[in-house]
Amino acid sequence: MQRKIIHIDMDCFFAAVEMRDNPTLCDIPIAIGGSKVARGVIGACNYPARVFGVRSAMPTAQALKLCPHLLLLPGSMHKYKAASQQIMQILARYSDHIEPLSLDEAYLDVSESPLHQGSATLIAEEIRAVILAETGLTASAGVAPNKFLAKIASDERKPDGLFVIRPEQVNDFIKQLAIEKIPGIGPKTAKRLHDLGVYVCPDIFALPLAQLVRQFGAFSQLLLERCQGIDHRVISSQRQRKSVGVEHTYSEDIQQLEQCQAQLPGLLETLRQRLERQQTNQPIQKLGIKLKFNDFQQTTVEQQAQQPSLAVLQQLLVTAWQRGQGRSVRLIGIQVGLADQDHRQLSLEL
Repeated sequence: MQRKIIHIDMDCFFAAVEMRDNPTLCDIPIAIGGSKVARGVIGACNYPARVFGVRSAMPTAQALKLCPHLLLLPGSMHKYKAASQQIMQILARYSDHIEPLSLDEAYLDVSESPLHQGSATLIAEEIRAVILAETGLTASAGVAPNKFLAKIASDERKPDGLFVIRPEQVNDFIKQLAIEKIPGIGPKTAKRLHDLGVYVCPDIFALPLAQLVRQFGAFSQLLLERCQGIDHRVISSQRQRKSVGVEHTYSEDIQQLEQCQAQLPGLLETLRQRLERQQTNQPIQKLGIKLKFNDFQQTTVEQQAQQPSLAVLQQLLVTAWQRGQGRSVRLIGIQVGLADQDHRQLSLEL
């Protein structure tokens, strides 16, 4: 049976909730989070802010250089969660097969839906209209034969748009798809692929398989599948968490290794508390540490572990610190990687 997958993605969700509740914000650049005092990071921003180059996860100082009149809002997570719950309840009217990805996006499988005579396009249009009518928020949607293509499609007509990739259009769509648009390919991987002459999906088939495997290991199989528009993943309503972590950005750069080491006990205690709140049955399979240096470059070091251990974190910190080659540290993060509930190794997923 040909699957029909819809990906719903709310438009600048946190900022949209703020603009809905205060219409005077609609036409000015706003951003959520990003304290000026504590060297914060932008959590979300609206489209007027994006015109100036402001993006989520951008340091506040950089955002304010690009847009000096940017209005910073502290954000209100309880409002965003309430809006998200309302949206998910709307989605549940259209399918029993829903996979939330975050507060503001989700997949739906409507392959067997009788609504609109089985037209996924018309179902997606109705979902967008109902979300707008009942929440005052706009959503973009992608419709495609699989999750990978549906997610890409939802970004094609943002904001407040719909894009459909029919089964017979997949080959033509993939032929022109830039390699960096594949979810999971970040700037570093994209550069490695560009260096090999891979810019659009079909380019990857000019590389010898042995070279591809040598460069990307097991990831090469997923690359080959996605570059053909193939994705066999099913909609899963019970997603398992892959990691739990905590991190902290410091108001002043840390100059010495010993100062970094002194931060670990507090971070570890916060991590243990977060693990307790998660109440997950998934066993821990690895422990990692992340450092972000004063030039915003970062490094991560991990090793196999069955519990969060201060001694192991201290060892990982030394390795990460040495990679900095004398640079000071602005952020420290620690996390545990979780195995699935039947103790198998987590599968790599784009």
